[in-house]
Amino acid sequence: MTSAAGLRAVRESLELALLVNPDGDSEAIDLAEAAVEHYSLNYSRHAPQLLFDEVRRTRLLLSGILTRRAGATMTDLQRQVGWLSALLGNLAYHLGDGSGARTHLGTATTYGTWAGDTRLVAWAWGARSMMARAAGQFDAAFTAAEHGVAAAPSGLVRAQLSAWALLRSAAVLGRVDVADEARSAALRDLDADPAGWAPGRFGFDAAEMTLHQAEADLALGRAGAARALAEQSVAACSAGTPGWAAATLVLAQAEAPDFPTDAAQRAADVLDQVPPERLRSTARTRLRQLDEALGGNDATGVGELRERIRDLPPLAEGPGEPSVGVDLTVPGPAARAAAAQPRRSRVPILDVYVLALHELYSSPALMPACSVGKPGRCLGRLPVCGLFALFEQAMR
Repeated sequence: MTSAAGLRAVRESLELALLVNPDGDSEAIDLAEAAVEHYSLNYSRHAPQLLFDEVRRTRLLLSGILTRRAGATMTDLQRQVGWLSALLGNLAYHLGDGSGARTHLGTATTYGTWAGDTRLVAWAWGARSMMARAAGQFDAAFTAAEHGVAAAPSGLVRAQLSAWALLRSAAVLGRVDVADEARSAALRDLDADPAGWAPGRFGFDAAEMTLHQAEADLALGRAGAARALAEQSVAACSAGTPGWAAATLVLAQAEAPDFPTDAAQRAADVLDQVPPERLRSTARTRLRQLDEALGGNDATGVGELRERIRDLPPLAEGPGEPSVGVDLTVPGPAARAAAAQPRRSRVPILDVYVLALHELYSSPALMPACSVGKPGRCLGRLPVCGLFALFEQAMR
């Protein structure tokens, strides 16, 4: 298991590489890609707050390069910034910061589009569908899921979007035919993909596939099928991991009407094995759903479970970035008519900031000599180095 110190060391290695070449080069981009892979593969091994802080610092390192260089490596750099933003969005969601998550996922979509990374764009749409579904915005979740499936390349990625986003969104809307077709499409894509399953936060494994099917069947009122699939997902996970907690709590929800004592004991096992700081917002939501499913039942263990759920400490407050509002609501007729008119895309304020500095910095005629005796050109009377100092301070 990767330690907290090891997590910091990944970012420090990238910092050291940028000391040698502050403008970045192909080797620095390769290191950034390796960092993204490390964060993805070890996502579930760290408390969300710790990983959020490290991913944010790494993205800030790369954002400075965007203002100083152009060329072929820019596309690769934009891709890594996009994946880091996707990680931040997922982490913010697991920390219960919905507005911050929407901001990061909107940035991920923007950078994925610029870099031509359809996998990133599709994954970001899937995450936005997940968030809308959790907020009870089921029509918006379905729309975002459709966008994700349409953007996804065939094979494993499209299978993930079909199961994670479209299947579950159709199920909560009671659209049985669409849900069943999404399930079949996901299984067909998995069978046709020679690469098989992929690990990590952006990957897709058998435990996750069966979990999505179980939750969909639970929403469709197929409790027996949901129990069987949830049991498979639990068996495929290591006890104490986030995936195990999710599958165990879905199994408990499916058991609640007929076996309330068993359901309460499963949830108690989750609370015993997963420390509160590692208990994601999704697990807390499933605990609340289980509490509702148990209703007024006074079976053994139910009352104690309710007390433990009530006494859970709040999630740590993450240092999320300001939200610029990625609107996932379904527009009315007037809004749809207005949207049909040509208009400029809304871009997160961080993107505008970075792009503006990049354009100005790449135009020597616009940048007089530094007026404070520091390296670099200046933007009017305020040096770019000063802007970045202010920006970094504001982000802390």
